[in-house]
Amino acid sequence: MGASPDALAPFGAYVHVPFCSKRCDYCAFATWTDRHHLTDAYMTALVTDVVRHRDDGRLGPVTSVFFGGGTPSLVPAPQLMAVLAEIPLVAGAEVTVECNPDTVDENVLATYGAAGVNRLSFGVQSMVPEVLVALGRTHDPANVQRSVAAARAVGFTNFNLDLIYGGAGETLEQWRRTLVAALELDPPHVSAYALTIEAGTPLAADASRHPDDDDQADKYLLATELLGSAGLDWYEISNWARPGHRCVHNDLYWAQGNYLGFGCAAHSHRSGRRWWNVRTPERYIDAVTTGASTEAAHEELEPDRRRIEGLQLALRTRAGVATESLSAEDRATLDGLVEEHDGVLTLTVEGRLLANEVAVRLR
Repeated sequence: MGASPDALAPFGAYVHVPFCSKRCDYCAFATWTDRHHLTDAYMTALVTDVVRHRDDGRLGPVTSVFFGGGTPSLVPAPQLMAVLAEIPLVAGAEVTVECNPDTVDENVLATYGAAGVNRLSFGVQSMVPEVLVALGRTHDPANVQRSVAAARAVGFTNFNLDLIYGGAGETLEQWRRTLVAALELDPPHVSAYALTIEAGTPLAADASRHPDDDDQADKYLLATELLGSAGLDWYEISNWARPGHRCVHNDLYWAQGNYLGFGCAAHSHRSGRRWWNVRTPERYIDAVTTGASTEAAHEELEPDRRRIEGLQLALRTRAGVATESLSAEDRATLDGLVEEHDGVLTLTVEGRLLANEVAVRLR
């Protein structure tokens, strides 16, 4: 029987699965469409790596696990769950698997649930077919409805719908259609991210497809209105949840918590030291197999930088920051972007729209 989550400081584990069936036009993550032949070796390496960290004490009981990618649901469910089986969990730990709606069914999701997964995150992006095509996505919106129904049929009560807005050609009415269709599924959690341009992607190479700031602002305001009216409260700039359904793992990141990353390109953090693994699956497999370090590089955060990053992250959340944590000068530079209630500063709606500007001013 594990300890309760309240008995231990939050500590997370992230597991990166780098395989995809198709690379989306906006994606700059460490993912590959031509490495599926490495699946068995990669998953074996993940298990080995997790066991080594657990057995030497670097991986203690965790309060949250997140399987991300890539497309974790492309890997046979028993292989994915073999990794989870080696991760020590506190009682009630949150365990999330990212899923492509095209690659899951009741059998897959039942296997996840039986192994301890209690949260799913579906990559929806849009519920409008022509918008999906413009993003380079392949799934049929009907598969989102099918996947959510399958999740509920096997007992999942906690899941997220991941949405993206602001792609070139997407109208405000199409974004409204996506939000309405998503809300019809009665999700306990919704993430809605503005499309961003990442260097080296097909999207970056085509200026005609770059998003418009004013258009994205309009769409964010619409999301705020519709999601809020449906009973989902914003708790971080891009995340809304019903009571009791906030993402524990993401809260850990925003609180500068400690976590270990497993797999190629996975990041870790412990007490101000950040490090990241070798980027390709081949190099990760080789490092684990030979007993070498998987770490590619690291950085040590100086106290002042860590303090500033903590303020930047906390201000992205509804919890905000204590008023006295910012100087009068800093507060003056954020006039109109933050508001004070009971000794706490939180972002105004305008501040949420200009969150990057807020971060820049906290120097």
